[in-house]
Amino acid sequence: MKPPTIDEVIGNTPLVRLRHLDAGLAWPVWVKCEHLNPGGSVKDRLALAIVNSAEREGKIQPGQTLIEATAGNTGMGLALVGLARGYQVVCVMPEKMSQDKRDALALLGAEVIITPNAPPHSPDNFRQVAARLAKEKGWFLTEQFDNPANPRIHYETTGPEIWHQSGGKLMAFVAGAGTGGSLSGAGRFLKEQNPTLQVVLADPLGSQLGSYALTGKYSGDGPYLVEGIGASQVPENLEFSIIDAVETISDEESFEVTRQLIRREGLWVGGSSGTAVAAALRRAALPATGGPVVALVTDSWDRYFSRDWLRSI
Repeated sequence: MKPPTIDEVIGNTPLVRLRHLDAGLAWPVWVKCEHLNPGGSVKDRLALAIVNSAEREGKIQPGQTLIEATAGNTGMGLALVGLARGYQVVCVMPEKMSQDKRDALALLGAEVIITPNAPPHSPDNFRQVAARLAKEKGWFLTEQFDNPANPRIHYETTGPEIWHQSGGKLMAFVAGAGTGGSLSGAGRFLKEQNPTLQVVLADPLGSQLGSYALTGKYSGDGPYLVEGIGASQVPENLEFSIIDAVETISDEESFEVTRQLIRREGLWVGGSSGTAVAAALRRAALPATGGPVVALVTDSWDRYFSRDWLRSI
């Protein structure tokens, strides 16, 4: 039996319990450790799913160039899979994303293009730039925000893993939403197993996704520092019908919880994981939640070395 290649060990991440941060709450908080994927984030699953789907459909062949608009993690997953499968990868990132992500992508051999922090319909927006370059150069646009392979891989893998690892005992699933794939795919699977289970969107203060989920209208748009989740435009892959509740989390609370996860729990995670766990702790404090809460922790701390909030530990 041959050992697997790096793209074959994506997924099957552990579910672990918090030892300290949920002390005294009505219910325990368990975290799904997606930062332990080989590329360091939940987006490894998405990258593999997109490439597998495109290969099956004959849309790509080794040697081609893949391009994606990314906050960094999907780009890292694509770069990792690209190295294993023989694809070149181009990543278009808004300038708010950390230098650490840019350096990691370059180290993996990806070409990195930085755009201004432009609104969705601006020609300078990172998604607009990626789409334009794909058309001009004949590159394959992986389009994580709209690609149905995104929620499907979480429905087929992440959700079932959480269900089996928890023994079906969880009563709330908490995640942020960038593309919406993990919240939608895993959330839909879990609600099919237990319709009384709550799916909770953890949204940064300043993102419009939370207000849209609650009211069907956009409001509260503003800047925030947490990377990879939240948006001012609803991604096609975000399934609002499965969202039962929203917890809006400030940058300050997200980063403080992240620091506590590192220092007190030994979980080497990034800022968006703090957002999800902060929201999970709120839900776990409510007796009405009815049982354990699972939070999706999404990426590793190593892509935030240069950020002030991490250096303040």
